[in-house]
Amino acid sequence: MSTVEGENALLPAAAKPPKVRRRRLRSILLALMAQYTIVTVIVGLSVAGILRYIVTPQIVARFEAIEAALKRLPAP
Repeated sequence: MSTVEGENALLPAAAKPPKVRRRRLRSILLALMAQYTIVTVIVGLSVAGILRYIVTPQIVARFEAIEAALKRLPAP
């Protein structure tokens, strides 16, 4: 055997095995980010719906009541 063949024989033994842990970690992080995104969208839509259909009409009603009260005041 020559020294070149001996060096080539050591290279495959020195190669590191592929890391499976990174793929598993990446898939776990992807799943967590997807869940976070879905929950964030649902909460955002819920808050927007509450503001649109409950809070906004109350605010508008208060401003209309203030406007009506100001119209009833005697003019200076």
